[in-house]
Amino acid sequence: MRKLVVVVAFVIVASPALAISRYNSLTMSCQAARAAIHNEGAVILQYPSKRVPGMTLFDRYIRNSNYCDANKYAEWTTIPTKDNPRCRVLNCQNIDNLDGMFIIPYYSL
Repeated sequence: MRKLVVVVAFVIVASPALAISRYNSLTMSCQAARAAIHNEGAVILQYPSKRVPGMTLFDRYIRNSNYCDANKYAEWTTIPTKDNPRCRVLNCQNIDNLDGMFIIPYYSL
């Protein structure tokens, strides 16, 4: 029985379903980046920094708040893409950033 539990735990950890896709946002159109986020639920997008030459920025972008931790929510932000320097997408933000609002917004991509 113990061996079975170890094998099942190993299979779950090694499962490719737990992997998150990574994309370079500057090689995608805004529509393609938003479609990837919507279809996969969460992806990591990377792009070069505008302020620091040679630095690559990246973050996790999500379909809605269901893909955030319990103390976070989905908020709109922008990323650069091949066709749009300000493509609107969602990422997780701390609830502390709401500045005393009683209702947590629920945005969806």
